[in-house]
Amino acid sequence: MRFHERTHGVYFDDLDAFQILHNARYLLLFEHSIGSFWRHMGWGGALNFNENPDQYHLVRSNQIDYLRPVKGTGEVRVRVWVEALGRTSLTFGLRVMPLDEDVDHARGQRVIVRVDDQTKRPVPWTDEFREMLAPYRRDLDSTDSTHE
Repeated sequence: MRFHERTHGVYFDDLDAFQILHNARYLLLFEHSIGSFWRHMGWGGALNFNENPDQYHLVRSNQIDYLRPVKGTGEVRVRVWVEALGRTSLTFGLRVMPLDEDVDHARGQRVIVRVDDQTKRPVPWTDEFREMLAPYRRDLDSTDSTHE
């Protein structure tokens, strides 16, 4: 199974009073990493729902487990993969890690739902979308390397 990874800077204004990465910044790291994943998949630039209806999706939930603090400024990397792809939903798996080892500062998930652009009701992902994501899907792979 493939995953996408992006390195992010941690700056002074990202830190809380204890000089650790503020809890709210993890969602921003997730957001930027998922955006990087979409660009990696060819979804950069302006949205075009007529040519790519799968771009019309909304966030249902975010979940984060804070496991080990990020202390001070520096860099972290965020790993993204598709944990599961349902009929209308997609669950991303996410890990925040230091640059030099595969240990988690945080783990999380984001669930998005594809919706109709007019009714805003859930609709199924296209077959093309499913095919595009297949290499990144943990639920299809028995050799999981995302949590090693």
